[in-house]
Amino acid sequence: MSLSTLKKSNSLDKLLGAVQADSGGGEKKSYKDDRLWKPVMDKSGNGYAVVRFLPAVEGEDMPWAKVWNHAFQGPTGQWYIENSLTTVGQNDPVSEMNSAYWNSGVESDKEIARKQKRKLQYFANIYVVEDSANPENEGKVMLYRFGKKIFDKCMEAMQPAFKDETAVNPFDFWEGANFKLKLRMVEGYWNYDKSEFSAPSPLFDDDDQLEEVWKKQYPLSEFTSETNFKSYEELKKRLDMVLVGTVKVGNATEVMEDVPWDEPKVDTKPTPAPAVDNDGSEDTMSYFEKLAKE
Repeated sequence: MSLSTLKKSNSLDKLLGAVQADSGGGEKKSYKDDRLWKPVMDKSGNGYAVVRFLPAVEGEDMPWAKVWNHAFQGPTGQWYIENSLTTVGQNDPVSEMNSAYWNSGVESDKEIARKQKRKLQYFANIYVVEDSANPENEGKVMLYRFGKKIFDKCMEAMQPAFKDETAVNPFDFWEGANFKLKLRMVEGYWNYDKSEFSAPSPLFDDDDQLEEVWKKQYPLSEFTSETNFKSYEELKKRLDMVLVGTVKVGNATEVMEDVPWDEPKVDTKPTPAPAVDNDGSEDTMSYFEKLAKE
């Protein structure tokens, strides 16, 4: 597909249609993935950067990938950090467990389900316009992992709430807008509420420059590829290890059949999580993934 074809096909209606349809119903990357960009908070507790969300790569329909995952600490002190099979429409052991907890009618079980609930991440290609904390990133095409709050900002741009506002496709080269990411610490969590889009403008006036950026983008299909997910059996085994093989729902305790023979050596002292992003996005998951590898 040529850049001129992209210019004609990068439809706002197409993106909104995909979101509405979704609402109705590769290689596994680690936290060390050098392609991933992340904002940085300074000593004063603030962060600022300007990025541009980019359109879908050639051969893909959407400019973002959506992945559900679980990240929680079990009674052993170990962490369960895994992509959820519900992302690809399959049964997932944690989601099944949470359903049992939630339907038990016991409030303490519901609280466990809340702590173990799915977290939502999005991946998108971005062009880094300004990054004073890491100026070497400026002018680069990178991947950005973010949560629902940032995605909601994109949706607000595409579907403005007020009639005096014009809908903008933030993933468009020509009629999109730069995103001013403003980061603050609020009650111990990273907060993006003040982030906003600038007025619409082309990323570059030169189509040759745009095409150069477009060709540097990364495919997003890997994030929802089967290779990015463990099997149900592998996830169940890991879940058993984190919970030491015991699941309690209501007043009944069930010992799972596939409990590991050798109980893992763990530090039973819970590991406190730092003040991180409450959005389920890049810094929260980076921290959790690092814990899982220790």
